[in-house]
Amino acid sequence: MSRQPVSMRQATVADVPFLVELWSDVLRRADRQDQVHDLELIVKEAAESAERRLLLAEYAGEPAGAVLLRVVPMTPLDLEPTVQAVAPSVTPSFRGKGIGSALMEAAVLWAEDLGVAHISTAAPSGSRNGNRFMARLSLRPLAIVRASSPSLVRAKLAAMQPGPARASDRVAGRRQLVQVLAVRRQLSRRTGSGTGTH
Repeated sequence: MSRQPVSMRQATVADVPFLVELWSDVLRRADRQDQVHDLELIVKEAAESAERRLLLAEYAGEPAGAVLLRVVPMTPLDLEPTVQAVAPSVTPSFRGKGIGSALMEAAVLWAEDLGVAHISTAAPSGSRNGNRFMARLSLRPLAIVRASSPSLVRAKLAAMQPGPARASDRVAGRRQLVQVLAVRRQLSRRTGSGTGTH
């Protein structure tokens, strides 16, 4: 079975419904209307920016996948530029047809056009296929990005802090008890020696 050609084009606002479905797992948790609004903004920003491209892959004229490309520093501390391929994704019905390779090739071509020496990407930690695909393309892990809510992190920090705090409270409590007992012994001796002299 011969493969159909994969074509790539800049995504438009008309593509947003497809993108919402494609990226449903990586969009912010909100109702569909908010997700549509978010993606409309992203599409418009990509169209107006020289440092962003939101590309839609088509297979035999049907939308089959997409990737957001952007030029960013390697990390906030390493200012070497990289073309970051954000959420390169292929719809399940078009997997195995070279769409993922075409999306990453678009990232390579853009990096070469810009003279950028690095390409980076991220695949969800639970996506075994995505991570294997990126590893086969020689993209090695540089960092593990972790996320949580401030309230949950605060609760965990609080749970970690009381252990040492409780230990220091116990030590302080023991010192205070020792001091109280020492004062009582002194008073007892004075009282006892005073009664013995009478």
